[in-house]
Amino acid sequence: MDVLWFLIALGLLFGVLGPYLLRRRGGGIRQVAPGTPDAADPEAYGFARQEELDVRLPGPDEDLLDVLRVVQATQDWRAASQLLAGTGKEGEVRWQRVQAFAGAASLELAQRPGEGGAWLRAWRADAPKDAGGAAVHAEFLVQQAWRSSAAGSDDFRIILEEAGKVADEAAPLAPGDPVPYITKLAVARGLGYGHEQFDRVWAEVIDRAPQHMGAHLAALHYWCEKWHGSREEADHFATTAAARAPKGSLLAALPLFALFEHVPDMVLVRDFYRTAVVGRAMEGALYAVHSARPDDPMLAHVRHLLVSFLVSAERWSEAMHQLVHVDGYVGALPWTLSPDPAAEYTVVRNLAVAGYEANGGSPMTLRP
Repeated sequence: MDVLWFLIALGLLFGVLGPYLLRRRGGGIRQVAPGTPDAADPEAYGFARQEELDVRLPGPDEDLLDVLRVVQATQDWRAASQLLAGTGKEGEVRWQRVQAFAGAASLELAQRPGEGGAWLRAWRADAPKDAGGAAVHAEFLVQQAWRSSAAGSDDFRIILEEAGKVADEAAPLAPGDPVPYITKLAVARGLGYGHEQFDRVWAEVIDRAPQHMGAHLAALHYWCEKWHGSREEADHFATTAAARAPKGSLLAALPLFALFEHVPDMVLVRDFYRTAVVGRAMEGALYAVHSARPDDPMLAHVRHLLVSFLVSAERWSEAMHQLVHVDGYVGALPWTLSPDPAAEYTVVRNLAVAGYEANGGSPMTLRP
């Protein structure tokens, strides 16, 4: 019992003093008042202010943002339908846009109960056979289950069961589209499908999109220890997918996401983020980033997670080189797990800037 209390006290001590004691060989980070000559200034690097950060998306999608503005201003769903109809089934963009529309409707409903998201209800009523509307509706229900109900509760299960039914309706409306089945991966996780039942859903996904990064992330959650798998099963799933990935695929970064899902709440191992296991996962993700297409829509997701790990490992320069590509958007892990993603991201970004400058970096030495 004495050891337990010692560990608790040690954790509290590091929680309070950690931000003030963070240091690095060759140069340390020292907290100073904002505005003093020694204060690191993220704006000197062209980084956005915290209040300007977009929490909806991991990276830019101007077509989506333009349509969202029109839909929310007019409550007319047709622009959303047209955008999805013109978005290819074979890539990641359609999945991200379906998630964004569903998230916008869910957030509207939370902010204005009973009336928010009326455009989605009208979409489904006016065009029940519209593939985009059905896909958005299914994903909306999944997000509603997690937003409004406790996992495992009766309400949670009822909403997810309805989401599964709507996803089943959406699938034949767009043959070859993996999106309804990716939504069903989330349903399977929430409803606790057995491994064989989950594998059947997964087979439908990979038959349509075997290299789909978003689908692999959704499946990875199922195999994690906190859901229906284990640390070993999640790692096996991630490393197998990474090993089979063709050059240029971001699936090489999947082990870093598996590691992230199993990082303990309190890291008691000294230099945990500099261990060989973490280092290999980060190197795999960096390789994936460097070999991926610059316009890969999942690239921002990997960069955001890399920023978090690289800062924790005090690899300041590498973190800064990821930040210059993603700054302005925070709709990705790990920030979205926080009640205030923009604030969480800003703290880590400011640490990166401070560490970079403490080791001789400056806006003049940083190149994308």
